[in-house]
Amino acid sequence: MTEAAGDLCIIGAGAAGLAAGIFAAEQNPHLTIELLDGAKSIGAKILVSGGGRCNVTHDVVTPDDFFGTRHLVRNVLAAFPVQDTIQWFASLGVDLKCEETGKLFPVTDKARTVLEALLARSRALGVVLRPGHRVTDIARLEHVDVSDNTDASRFVIRHQEGETVARRVILATGGRSLPRTGSDGSGYGLAQRLGHRVTPTVPALVALVLDDCCFHKELSGLAQEVEIQTVVQGKAVDRRTGSLLWTHFGISGPVVMDASRFWCLARERGEAAEVYGNFLPGRTTEQAREWFLAQAAGYPRRSLVKLLMGVFPERCAEAFCRHVAGDPQQASAQVPRSIRDRLLSALTRFRFPVLRDRGWNFAEVTAGGIPLEEVNFRTMESKLVPGLHLVGEVLDCDGRIGGFNFQWAWATGRLAGRAAAVTPGAGIGEQGERAAGK
Repeated sequence: MTEAAGDLCIIGAGAAGLAAGIFAAEQNPHLTIELLDGAKSIGAKILVSGGGRCNVTHDVVTPDDFFGTRHLVRNVLAAFPVQDTIQWFASLGVDLKCEETGKLFPVTDKARTVLEALLARSRALGVVLRPGHRVTDIARLEHVDVSDNTDASRFVIRHQEGETVARRVILATGGRSLPRTGSDGSGYGLAQRLGHRVTPTVPALVALVLDDCCFHKELSGLAQEVEIQTVVQGKAVDRRTGSLLWTHFGISGPVVMDASRFWCLARERGEAAEVYGNFLPGRTTEQAREWFLAQAAGYPRRSLVKLLMGVFPERCAEAFCRHVAGDPQQASAQVPRSIRDRLLSALTRFRFPVLRDRGWNFAEVTAGGIPLEEVNFRTMESKLVPGLHLVGEVLDCDGRIGGFNFQWAWATGRLAGRAAAVTPGAGIGEQGERAAGK
């Protein structure tokens, strides 16, 4: 069945898609707007985010918090800063609170509060939500002369329920992370068939699985501050410090999830990649040796495990002692140099035996996607396909953990929605830039 022609069809009703629909309808109330989503229930990814609380954004957001073409990311973020995001959610009836980590959550601590507010605003504006409409293809209507100002329909969108004809399309299908929520990477194929490139996509913000030769299982549930370094082809490509969580399968926690993209991308390219941990952040092996010798000299009868418990939880101290074949109960002043050297090396440059990442079902975001260079950063309109806009995770830009990827969704959705809300007879590029506030 071919549905009546509409002004704007948004493919994907996640965070970016819902934001785009709302901003488009607010910019031009006369538009007919449809959101097509493949899932039977809209917003599943929003509901599971932030442990079910939805980390809407962060109190400070900079381009350095993202991986992507830096100057383009900067311009997109500048068009919709955090304070504007906070005010926008307040206008939707969602008050946010800032936690010590800088993460912003709804005061209700419920992701459903965020989703219901977005859905309610969409419906109030007349945006038509169509779940269960998985899109299989987007075709350009070749007879349309995009140089004129008639603003005729340009696309036919084929889906499970038939076809939809629209003047403009916003592609908001997400990446490949959490496919059970409907985000399965299908949008990349749609974009490629229209002429876009797609850089290699890998899981990001994902936990890492370790070989069973490691002692991670006995430390499961333990969190500690660690400096993580990722080395690719013998060269350090990333170094960061934060909380690591030991699990029954390996390692997780913010610092590991932020670092995971580098290991995953290297493995995708067939490059050798290693992950090292410094459990004495900020100290070199030599500085750690000086600390150890000073402790042993000051408390010669203190056991090795007691000495380590000055900086580590007991379970971790014992695990490291056993890892280097040391006796946890031996007096620190009597520890052989060979054991001490192995211990200090392990503490400051521990090689995690990473087997693999935990996979798309556990990744919070996708690294890779449609290059930002193929999109006009003022309007998120494709430089290759007039009338097509691209937003959110489908683009080659991913942020670190802490609400940054949601901020990217809101910002790109706003730019695309307002730019796509052009009136018949106006040039897309010209009015789109005015809609974006330029």
